[in-house]
Amino acid sequence: MLFRLQGVPLVDVVVYLLTVLVFSLTFHEASHAWTALKLGDDTPQKMGRVSLNPLRHLDLFGSLMMLFVGVGWGKPVQIDATKLKPNAKIGMALVAVAGPISNLLLATIGAMILRTHWLTFNPQKVFSFAGQNFYFSPGYFLETFVILNLALMFFNLIPLAPLDGSRLWQIFLPDKWYWAYARYEMVAALCVMGLVLIDLYLNNGQFLSRILTQPICNTWRLLVGFGTPEMCLQTG
Repeated sequence: MLFRLQGVPLVDVVVYLLTVLVFSLTFHEASHAWTALKLGDDTPQKMGRVSLNPLRHLDLFGSLMMLFVGVGWGKPVQIDATKLKPNAKIGMALVAVAGPISNLLLATIGAMILRTHWLTFNPQKVFSFAGQNFYFSPGYFLETFVILNLALMFFNLIPLAPLDGSRLWQIFLPDKWYWAYARYEMVAALCVMGLVLIDLYLNNGQFLSRILTQPICNTWRLLVGFGTPEMCLQTG
């Protein structure tokens, strides 16, 4: 498990996860759109993507996958790379990296609040409904916020298409190869999703966990400076 769950009912943890994911994915996709607009492409603006309205960015199938499978995605931001400055390859790389940077920014803000030690980790009952008590812990919620944003950042920096990290090495491809590769990105996306699902169901996500856990834990220690999420305890 990613988080320390002692004393926090599972239903509340799910609410934490979904709330953070919706907000963080929205901010991530809006950052792509805003960066594209600033670099000269108004396509995302015309499609209403320069917005923090989650309905503009959530993909129905991707959201259902996130809810029932544990892996999902937001609606991709459509961009006309030929309009980007200073050129298509560098422009696409800058647009791509804006997403992970946005998640790092959110994680840093959350970490700075945790550093104040103002928030309690003790779950407090908020209300009861149909015999079910609902709790909220500001500390646990913010821990979830920081960890998930770090996870989104490092996952998207994996250098495989269509993840954002793939745009960084594509800068060095000759133009002919760059555009040829772009035509097959959908195939690459299906392959990456297939590999992730295979890892989740046949290997309990161990391969992906080995890739992400250490960078997440190291960055947590750097940003927060105290406390150790359960995922970090398990890796020493």
